[in-house]
Amino acid sequence: MTTVTTRTVEYPADGLTMIGHLALPAGTDRRPAVLVGPEGPGLNDFQRRRADALAELGYVALAFDINGGRWFTDPTDMLAHTTPLLADPDRMRGIGHAALDVLRAEPRTDPDRIAAIGYGTGGAIALELGRDGADLHAIGTVNALTTGRPGEAAHIRCPVWAGVGSEDPIMPPAQRDAFAAEMQAAGVDWRLVVYGGALHAFHHPPVDQTVRPGVGHHPRHAQRAWRDIVAVLAECLPTAESSGPDQVCAMSTNRE
Repeated sequence: MTTVTTRTVEYPADGLTMIGHLALPAGTDRRPAVLVGPEGPGLNDFQRRRADALAELGYVALAFDINGGRWFTDPTDMLAHTTPLLADPDRMRGIGHAALDVLRAEPRTDPDRIAAIGYGTGGAIALELGRDGADLHAIGTVNALTTGRPGEAAHIRCPVWAGVGSEDPIMPPAQRDAFAAEMQAAGVDWRLVVYGGALHAFHHPPVDQTVRPGVGHHPRHAQRAWRDIVAVLAECLPTAESSGPDQVCAMSTNRE
């Protein structure tokens, strides 16, 4: 197993002091890098472990913060914070760009080889970075089929992969169709995977015993979604640890 070094990084964004988690692979050389966006409740140890797992695959990984270090345990509080955020693309882009600047400033990061992945709200932020023309090699999202302002998806310069549960009431078929139509109209190289029987937040283990309608963990699909994201990164942003030397990004047709 690759030796991973981690540290906490603080940086300003959205009027808050964000507290991110940076994970570095072994060595001193520059490596491809990945932003990791958390779900609406915030950044916890589960998302931090995602960054650590990516560092084991040879990436510099930053699990970024969206709530100023806070983890929302009450769904009402979480929705009060995330609903206006999701309705404001400029705020989402500000949060994303602040994290991207931190990742680019890390000496181990190859600034020309960065991808963004995210879950829920964090995935929406990754998509908004793409719609804002950020120089990314891939975008991967789970449960984040948000649509953007008209025409701005044409600014996306990289492949987009998206995963969603078939029974997710927050991302129903109409939302899937709208997302697909936006990507297709913009000429984006995109893929959408629907995980049969999965609810919203199927990728995240339960953090309490509260039963929430439409929300539930699906361990098998959670593992599949992680493998699918890792495969997209290996295809479009390979490292020696993540793929063979002949791996190429067959998806990538939209980069200059």
